[in-house]
Amino acid sequence: MSTILVIDDEKGILQIIYQALTRFGHNVETAVDGQEGIEKFDDGNFDIVITDIRMPGVDGNGVVKHIRNSNRQSIPVIAISGTPWQLEDKNFDMVLPKPFPLKKLVDSIRSFGTMPPRAAVGI
Repeated sequence: MSTILVIDDEKGILQIIYQALTRFGHNVETAVDGQEGIEKFDDGNFDIVITDIRMPGVDGNGVVKHIRNSNRQSIPVIAISGTPWQLEDKNFDMVLPKPFPLKKLVDSIRSFGTMPPRAAVGI
């Protein structure tokens, strides 16, 4: 399966997404803010990044700008946000407004080719 970085300052959201994605065999790392997410991105090898938009310090817009300016700029980035109108950067590959069904997230990851079609059965 794939390795996914999830960045969100809401620990409950991180836990739910972590549990859902690891259930389907993904390797998941989490970060509680944009700065930590950028550091993990730079040190890791991720297939996809999922980031909240509105966070203290470096927000999701800053995260996607960093990724698009890196040597791994083609990695898909999914924005998750309760305030999707605050998107400043059009470099996100997909935006999921909170709250969203976990099936929608799983389907989104699958659309990037990182999950086989049968894996989402049962959500």
